[in-house]
Amino acid sequence: MSAVTGREAPAAVTDRWSLVAVAGMLSFVAMLDMNIVNIALADIAGGLRVSAQTAQWAALGYQLPLVALLLPAGRWLDAVGTRPALLTAVGGFALGSAAAAAAPWAGALIAARMVQGAFGAVLFVLMPVLAMRSVRPELRGRAMSLPATLGPLGAVTGPALGGLVVDHLGWRAVFLVKLPVCLAAWLVACRHLPRGGALARPARTEVTDAALIGGAVCAVLLGLTLTADAPGWLLLAAPAVPLTALWLRRAGGQPVRSVLRENRTAGLNAAVLAVAGAFAAVHYLLALHLQRDEAAGATATGLTILCFPLAMGIAGPLGGRLADRYGARPTATAGAALTALGFLLLAPLGDTWTLPDVAWRLALAGTGMGLYGGPTQAMVMTSATPATVATAASTVQLARSLGFTLGPALATAAWSLGGSGAGGLHLGLGLAAAGSCLAVPLLARHGRPAVAQAA
Repeated sequence: MSAVTGREAPAAVTDRWSLVAVAGMLSFVAMLDMNIVNIALADIAGGLRVSAQTAQWAALGYQLPLVALLLPAGRWLDAVGTRPALLTAVGGFALGSAAAAAAPWAGALIAARMVQGAFGAVLFVLMPVLAMRSVRPELRGRAMSLPATLGPLGAVTGPALGGLVVDHLGWRAVFLVKLPVCLAAWLVACRHLPRGGALARPARTEVTDAALIGGAVCAVLLGLTLTADAPGWLLLAAPAVPLTALWLRRAGGQPVRSVLRENRTAGLNAAVLAVAGAFAAVHYLLALHLQRDEAAGATATGLTILCFPLAMGIAGPLGGRLADRYGARPTATAGAALTALGFLLLAPLGDTWTLPDVAWRLALAGTGMGLYGGPTQAMVMTSATPATVATAASTVQLARSLGFTLGPALATAAWSLGGSGAGGLHLGLGLAAAGSCLAVPLLARHGRPAVAQAA
């Protein structure tokens, strides 16, 4: 495994910002696909003449394999070449998108989406690896900020873009809007990625490991997804505990244990999970509150919530520059603290608040999110050994993806427990603020024990 990394490492001496741009583009479309289809589910159900529950699998068919295969993909990518893996993943993702757009019936659509999700898992892991290896170490904060910022922006803009596409071009076009980006990324990568390395077929033990961790992740996601209809479905998540324990005892779990324990990244991944979950929960709760309780129109609600991604997109490049100049840890900690402050200020949301009152608080939190994203990802990646850099990428991407998935589910549960009125809203916003506050000490403590020992 280290031999492959050794052949590719010298290429990072020459800064290739075109490849960093590829990482950003593909992070955007991979995260975009997690949400853009949700807005088209009603049209898919009508167009293919299936139930709403069946149409829902157009979204789940992508999300489940993507999240389930992140950790196995990381281990596999540590042993193969970056160039062939990237070109294959982009090509497979694009072909899956085209097949989904052309699907004549629901079964074909779901199968195409599962193919997309499998290749999407490889893209998720490759993006931070590609950004890190494309520039010199002193520029990694700037490079890592691009995919770390564009990925969440894709998740936020997915529903808005999907609505425009469905209204003007129909639901099938939702699967085609990504193809120009995929083609451009494939051509740039084909031209600028250093040649070398090869793909390797996963060993039988790796397939078994993938089945175990994939089954655990699928059990959790299915349980949380179906709990909204009946709380008893949460029992589906129970098998995740023995499946994960068995996987951790096998050879496939050793690199992940090494990354989390020996490289001291468990706290960083917990911080990523907490902030992503808080971000997704606040986005969900505010959209629901403004439209249902405040009777704000869809346009006014969208413009208000848009303040978060706009501020995040502006602050993202600044976060990378600050990390390269002052260090990743203080930049990430300051960004997380700013995000936590914005969410804390949103927690007492009242009926007398105007949309601008909500907007500036969201902009404050979005600015912190932009400052925090790239430096945090750089901290995780640089803490790993060269032989486990893809595994490190898979852990942080899994933490982020689980946060985006669990946030709305936990927000719904909090809203139900606190009552259907202001009590439930405040409980959900308070939990999101608490999660973002938890990330601040986790980030601030990273690396301090090792520095003390070295002294």
